[in-house]
Amino acid sequence: MTEQTLHEQLKEFYAREKGEIESPLGDYKVDVVRGDLLIEIQTRSFSSIRDKLRDLTRDNRVRLVHPIAYQKWITRLDKDEKKISRRKSPRRGRVEDVFYELVYLPKLLMSPNFELEVVLVDLDEYWIDDGKGSWRRRRWSIHDKRMIELRERHLFKSPMDFKQRFPETLPNEFTSRMLSNETGLNMRLAQKMLYCLTKMNIVERNGKKGRAYLYCTC
Repeated sequence: MTEQTLHEQLKEFYAREKGEIESPLGDYKVDVVRGDLLIEIQTRSFSSIRDKLRDLTRDNRVRLVHPIAYQKWITRLDKDEKKISRRKSPRRGRVEDVFYELVYLPKLLMSPNFELEVVLVDLDEYWIDDGKGSWRRRRWSIHDKRMIELRERHLFKSPMDFKQRFPETLPNEFTSRMLSNETGLNMRLAQKMLYCLTKMNIVERNGKKGRAYLYCTC
């Protein structure tokens, strides 16, 4: 699986303001260096970049950029990479989708040297009929991702910035089900969001209501 085109597009975008691409720093290569800011672009799982970010943030200011597909078109290719079809996905991404990945490094945002930027993009996702992909895609593999448009940028410099994602309609004590209902997030994502915010000391557990944990903001 590759998302090389999307990654390259974002590197070029963030290097426009006097940035240097693929700069060596110690044991690593940094996607973009812009003054004293190191920018790492991660289009896939945060688990694979966790150690690199922890090392870089010890002595440097680091921004992790993560794209989320706001609108997505799926283009199917045959084995020879010839286009078969193209359709628009009914799902729209949102900023909170970042919590699917943030579970791998929730405490890193507590570092004064680390910040997270979530970008909402429209993109083409190319599937190829190679028989090697996920069973969910019926063995089609994701061949590439290409950005059509960058819609929005959301920068989180500290855990407190995530408080803005909380609906004002939540009571003082709430469950993950209440958060899901108020935000429209599915239960799995609402639980991941609360896990991350608990690790960041933005919310805390405050007993239980039946079998569900109660939370309150700190």
